[in-house]
Amino acid sequence: MHIVILDAYSANPGDISWSPLEAFGRVEVYDDTDPEQVVERAAQAEILIVNRVALSKETLRRLPRLRYIGTLATGYNTIDVKAAAQLGIPVCNVPDYCTGAVAQMTFALLLELVCHVKTHSDLVRAGCWSASKELCYRDIPLVGLEGKTMGILGYGAIGRAVGRIAMAMGMRVLCHSRTPQINNDGSQWVDFDTLLRQSDVLSLHCPLTEQTREIIGEAALSRLKPGAYLVNTARGLLLNEQAVANALNEGRLAGAALDVLAQEPPAPNNPLLTARNCLITPHIAWAPREARVRLVHIVAQNIAAFLRGAPQNNVAQEPTG
Repeated sequence: MHIVILDAYSANPGDISWSPLEAFGRVEVYDDTDPEQVVERAAQAEILIVNRVALSKETLRRLPRLRYIGTLATGYNTIDVKAAAQLGIPVCNVPDYCTGAVAQMTFALLLELVCHVKTHSDLVRAGCWSASKELCYRDIPLVGLEGKTMGILGYGAIGRAVGRIAMAMGMRVLCHSRTPQINNDGSQWVDFDTLLRQSDVLSLHCPLTEQTREIIGEAALSRLKPGAYLVNTARGLLLNEQAVANALNEGRLAGAALDVLAQEPPAPNNPLLTARNCLITPHIAWAPREARVRLVHIVAQNIAAFLRGAPQNNVAQEPTG
């Protein structure tokens, strides 16, 4: 089999092996691929692996040798899966490879918001503690999470993992998802309005759909509990970024911590880059080496299942009935 990886660098900048894929044939690896290079580089591919490279209906029709598309991610919104299904090409994504990593980053971001670890460390290095007459020095108020309410929008694998950590820290956990559910893990499903009004921390873990695009905009922010914290490790377009920046600058939001933005890398004039008490990391929640090793192994498992005639994690299936 001829396997082509069009944008490998994010998943593997050189610190892990592609050997699980090499077991299936020749692997041709490109760190990045511009849109105008896709057809040329993928022309001979029977198996095409992508992360964020866009594959439109027109592009797929120009790749007659293509039998299979795999993603180096859970998301697949850059691929025309309907067109792929019509052409009989499975599109297999990788769910759950970074559940623990994203939950970990969610709390790393939240704890930085409420404990200001880096700021206080910088103040110590600047000599502020040495110059203090007090045994303990603090320049910014700290916030305790125990007893507060964690609201989780989207209660799949990552949302549940975040909920478990929140409960372990003594937080009350409310969740909202597309369909009501009865949970036996200590969390409580509530409607969206209740989630907004009662959450001290709102953490986003839902997919990006037409229904969730900019779901956190001015209307939602106006109903959000005053002084709440917002954490987004899901998709940048879940937010109306100007509305969030306004809420931060006006003090309606106590803080925001974001690992994703609507445009990545961001434009220099993105309003969140200068917003008050806004932490931004460059889309790295998924990226610990351990998670990326798991990612490559699941990509290989997906290919093996396809070659056996039973594709798994296929998001491009023709509807039945």
